[in-house]
Amino acid sequence: MRAALVLLSLLALAGACTTAPGDDDRPSGGTLGGSLPTLAPPPEVWPAGEWDRDEAGRWDELDAAAASTGSTCVAVVEDGTLVHRWTAPGATARTAGPVYSVTKSVTALLVGIAVDDGLLSLDDRTAEHVPQWRGGPSADVTVEQLLSMTSGRRWSYDVDYGRMIRREPDKTAFSLGVGQEHPPGEHWEYDNMAVQVLAAVLSSATGGDVEGFARERLLDPLGLRDTTWDRDPSGATTTYSGIRSSCDDLARIGLLVARDGRWDGGRIVSADLVQRLTGTSSSDLNAAYGGLWWINAEGRVQTIERAAGFGADRPPTTGRLAPDVPADARWAIGYGNQILAVVPSRDVVAVRIGARPSSPDDLGAADLTSRVLAALA
Repeated sequence: MRAALVLLSLLALAGACTTAPGDDDRPSGGTLGGSLPTLAPPPEVWPAGEWDRDEAGRWDELDAAAASTGSTCVAVVEDGTLVHRWTAPGATARTAGPVYSVTKSVTALLVGIAVDDGLLSLDDRTAEHVPQWRGGPSADVTVEQLLSMTSGRRWSYDVDYGRMIRREPDKTAFSLGVGQEHPPGEHWEYDNMAVQVLAAVLSSATGGDVEGFARERLLDPLGLRDTTWDRDPSGATTTYSGIRSSCDDLARIGLLVARDGRWDGGRIVSADLVQRLTGTSSSDLNAAYGGLWWINAEGRVQTIERAAGFGADRPPTTGRLAPDVPADARWAIGYGNQILAVVPSRDVVAVRIGARPSSPDDLGAADLTSRVLAALA
């Protein structure tokens, strides 16, 4: 949309500079009215209480896919303006649903904010914030390794999903105590327990409640109205999962990332941290993973179909997670294809929330992003 406005301005300028009757009478060496004016880009648009609306694009195919996959809502933002919203029958723009591991990506932004505040460093040993790890086998695990899923903590599907998620009342205490299996940095494993350790890290670094920090520094400044954050039976915030949100709310988080951490004249998280967490491979072990965000870098790609509710994991591949969309695309992904897609080079954000489709390819990261960009073309 912004590109179209600039193009129209250029066409208008070109029309104003064409030779008119009588121009041949100008003295030799004359100019076309002096130097050309400088074209400033259109001002950035930011959402206030409601998104600015400007329906643009062709959405029949996306809406049909949303309806056929049990989606609750789909939202698309281009250049800071909501250009499309679809909601299921009975749902509204403010209907919230569980977004599961999208919570991890929000947690990463909170870590980034704490780093900007000087409260911790990604290079810190976790033991600096978790006393029970000092002097033990996990003493050298860094905060960044928790974010990159390379901490090497002891893990099995049954312990992570069957016990920690389903049965343990104090999920942080349990996650802190499972032990070490691999040397830090040498093994990639999608590990909910390792991410839950970040609850202890953030609480220690900020000196308070994780959700309270999130409200003050991220959720409220962005104007999220429909977003809540679950706690476990012990009263602790769950950082691996637990957020319930609407498509409109998640799109605000996406716009923050698309614009390198800036928000309406201010900055919530530094551009360096946004790029490091959401746009850069954190390990050659999985080029598609940053810091609790999925990215579109080239290399070894390991996906997590089983953790997302789709049966066995696919074998690793070499390439990009979504080869048909721009390389700077990035995603927050939750169980059952809860998707927040961000394409900074296009200033485009797309969100899908709803029931788990029958296939991971149905409105998954690659499919949703491809459909949205095609509809906007």
